[in-house]
Amino acid sequence: MQNAITTFWHVNFRGLLIAAVIAAAATFLSEHYGAPAMLFALLIGMAFHFLHTDVTFSKGLDFSAKTLLRFGVGLLGLRLSISDVESVGYSSVGAVVGFVLATLACGAVLSRLFGRRLAFGLLAGGSVAICGASAALAISSVLPAREDREKDALFVVIGVTALSTIAMVVYPILFKAMGMTDVESGFLIGATIHDVAQVVGAGYSISDDAGVIATFVKMLRVALLPVVMIVAMLILSGAQSQKVTVPWFLVMFLILAVLANSGMVPQAIIDIANGVSRWCLVIAISALGVKTSLAAFLKVKPSYGIILVAETVFLLLIAIGYVVFVGL
Repeated sequence: MQNAITTFWHVNFRGLLIAAVIAAAATFLSEHYGAPAMLFALLIGMAFHFLHTDVTFSKGLDFSAKTLLRFGVGLLGLRLSISDVESVGYSSVGAVVGFVLATLACGAVLSRLFGRRLAFGLLAGGSVAICGASAALAISSVLPAREDREKDALFVVIGVTALSTIAMVVYPILFKAMGMTDVESGFLIGATIHDVAQVVGAGYSISDDAGVIATFVKMLRVALLPVVMIVAMLILSGAQSQKVTVPWFLVMFLILAVLANSGMVPQAIIDIANGVSRWCLVIAISALGVKTSLAAFLKVKPSYGIILVAETVFLLLIAIGYVVFVGL
């Protein structure tokens, strides 16, 4: 056990340290200049992208951007209250499911228009509709085997990561300009941005309440990933059989939310967990910034880019339309 801890610390220490230092700098700047800490973390991290190619930093940065992020998201379950769910509205839960289905259908139609197979439509549509790069890799694992499947997945991952990063910066500004409340902005961010990390970053750049609501709505989308994978295995000829599991951080989020609302968790523990969660998330966004390559975004094929952008705009428009014309 001690050897395992020592090995883990030796492999990940430098990457964790640089992400933590960037997170501390971002928090300092946020407290003194009033701008969102998550945005500072992303931008400062991007300035240190050259470190991601160094093997002494890469493992720790990957751990921070993935495992630490998911742990921080799981802890957010302690902050979710019944009143938060009610502020969004139970009918909005059904709307989120509708957004996902509509975006998948949009992906299928666009892939047909661009001469691509239905499998690619599900891959691109699922990545936009559910949880970005994670969904792309998970859905790709059950699609029929093809020579270019891995390449398709790679380009989709790069594309949705680029769009998520742009959305993290642009959407909060857009929703504020539209006069959206924190609840409405949180709902829209959770319903439209692709990757979990950028949802958290964008939500908390507006307010803590918007961050919690955005995370809750995003978890609804993540919960649909196993369903989409099963559907893909059933409808596509030659689909690969894989073990479909529910993401552990989603289970953690739901269990902690139930415990917190049952009154079983002391407030002092919740306060400590909230502090730990916030630092985990800022460190994770810092690591994500270091991993973000602007040059990689330019490698996405034009047809891939058009499909992903069109799906992203489609999802944004139907979500805004719901909030404006139906309301939360």
